[in-house]
Amino acid sequence: DQDNNDHMVYWLSNTSALLFLLQSSLKTPGSSAAHKPPAPSTSFFSRMTQSFRSSSANLPVGIVRQVEAKYPALLFKQQLTAYVEKIFGIIRDNLKKELSPLISSCIQVPRTSKGTAFKTSEESESDSSPDPASHWQSIIECLNGTLCRLKENSVPPILIQKIFTQSFAYINVQLFNSLLLRRECCTFGNGEYVKSGLAELELWCGQVKEEYAGSSWDELKHTRQAVGFLVIHQKSRITYDEITTDLCTVLSVQQLYRICTLYRDDNYNTQSVSPDVIASMKHLMTDDSEEDGSSFLLDDDLSIPFSIEDISGSMKVNEFQDVKPAAELMEIPAFQFLQE
Repeated sequence: DQDNNDHMVYWLSNTSALLFLLQSSLKTPGSSAAHKPPAPSTSFFSRMTQSFRSSSANLPVGIVRQVEAKYPALLFKQQLTAYVEKIFGIIRDNLKKELSPLISSCIQVPRTSKGTAFKTSEESESDSSPDPASHWQSIIECLNGTLCRLKENSVPPILIQKIFTQSFAYINVQLFNSLLLRRECCTFGNGEYVKSGLAELELWCGQVKEEYAGSSWDELKHTRQAVGFLVIHQKSRITYDEITTDLCTVLSVQQLYRICTLYRDDNYNTQSVSPDVIASMKHLMTDDSEEDGSSFLLDDDLSIPFSIEDISGSMKVNEFQDVKPAAELMEIPAFQFLQE
């Protein structure tokens, strides 16, 4: 069931674990050419001893013995790698689908029937509409639910990191592009609202730590810097150099121009940057006049951001001594040894 992330996470754990074991058991072609082992002894005891030594040298549990990779094994490894990548992409895309309607509620600050951005205490008592902060909390709950699924199924931490970093990149694309496309979003008040939500996401990254969040917080740089510009006071005194070297270092000239020209202050009626700054941006954009008009928008990342080596390096040794065998297996006489 590709739409069910509970199922997909289970299979991501199993396929990545199998890929790890296969990677551990196959020698790289030509790796043993430079250091050939001595000729094995013909005695049965010597062969047994050599077998135990070679197997225990590869994995702590001593159950995998490296062998030369032949065509069928290499083909199976290639297909298994494709399965891991496909399942990873399904989980990531399913999470994006869950996040999409939640992000839509966080793009612009909700307004009450009276037209104000935030409710007063009296309005909150008489108004049954949700508090603006609840929209951001819904995103946090969605992230927590996905993290629990991944951890419960022992998915390798590197894959958990990549799922969240790409999901945060998706959040960044949706929020940032909305600021550059919708004038009603590019306001002082809306900047304050999005900034409060970004603080919630930063807190979440700190709570789950780098082991699972990875570089997720860095994926929000465009939105963070754009919001930083929206909420700063006295924009008319800021020079172009100050914007590009201090405030908005990752934003392009086209992106800065969009924000500065769309910006309006719905709280204090302050002005955007000075006409000189706008003129400087226009001058710098003349060289890019042949580019597509929407070149200032960000694109979603659909790549597969990990390798087999990344998975192998982050696999954890799990203890299964207290796990009861499946009842279906115990009904088969050949599996009676599991009870010992």
